[in-house]
Amino acid sequence: MDERARSLLKALVERYIAEGQPIGSRTLSKVFDLSPATIRNVMADLEELGLIHSPHTSAGRVPTPRGYRIFVDSLIAAQPQDPVLDLHIVDHLPASEPGRAVNAAATLLSNLSRFAGVVLAPKRTQIFRHIEFIRLSDRRVLLIIVTPQGDVQNRILFVPREYSEVELLEASNFFNHHFSGKSFHEVRQTLARELASLRSDISRLMQQAVDAGFDSPDTVDDAVVISGEGKLLDVTEMTADMDRLRRLFELFEQKTDLLHLLDVSSRAQGVQIYIGGDSHLVPLEEVSIITAPYGVDGDVIGTLGVIGPSRMAYDRVIPIVDITARMLSNALGQAHA
Repeated sequence: MDERARSLLKALVERYIAEGQPIGSRTLSKVFDLSPATIRNVMADLEELGLIHSPHTSAGRVPTPRGYRIFVDSLIAAQPQDPVLDLHIVDHLPASEPGRAVNAAATLLSNLSRFAGVVLAPKRTQIFRHIEFIRLSDRRVLLIIVTPQGDVQNRILFVPREYSEVELLEASNFFNHHFSGKSFHEVRQTLARELASLRSDISRLMQQAVDAGFDSPDTVDDAVVISGEGKLLDVTEMTADMDRLRRLFELFEQKTDLLHLLDVSSRAQGVQIYIGGDSHLVPLEEVSIITAPYGVDGDVIGTLGVIGPSRMAYDRVIPIVDITARMLSNALGQAHA
């Protein structure tokens, strides 16, 4: 593309993001000192390059995923840092409570972007020194976890049948003999092999113990925190096609694709932009996801981002994601110190 084509593409994308309607040559002729005929010729070239297209029978044009990609990669002007935004984010990320900070970050991202905020919570593998099962009632068992530091945590398990005290002692002894000093992540990987000699019902009890360890409020493993998905109901192009909207909410419900996407982006440096139709990681063509990793002491421990329509104000949302990632890193760093 020459400079004129680049300028016209930039103006078309910006106008479409602002208005949500296909952009015609007459509209752009008011921006540029060019005739509508000249602009139509340039638009035809952009369409041939696969950067814009005409929806249905409209005379106007809208960006394609590839057009959005060129726009975000090379046509967006960097925005100056907003100290007011910095302070607002800092005030809403409680450094003294890491668990709340992660949830607060998802809410902040949603409120500031007006789309959906998503955070892949930090991975922390809990190592235990000793566990014990104690019978509480017919269908309830108390699991006591003792960490190497001597911390004691309790979990109540709701079991499918009554277990005798002898059975619970057998399970405790086996668990402590084979797995003491390991993390629940390691236990989960080796559980099937190590517990093959035990009866199937005791194996299920063991599995519940491992799952309970992962469910600890202080130990979040690969948890996706999502806030504000309902805001996407206010996006016209999302609600125009209910099948498309249903697929989007399936994405939120299953979270599998989100988890994969965030895991991939956590290995990248800085802000990453995934545009549906341009990235195989985003299953819907009309959706874009902007992510950034966050960490403690230079180590990446999670990823956060915003999910919205491809027609989003990237120049506004990118700084929101970037600053929130940096401020969450600072908050978690203070809690870690």
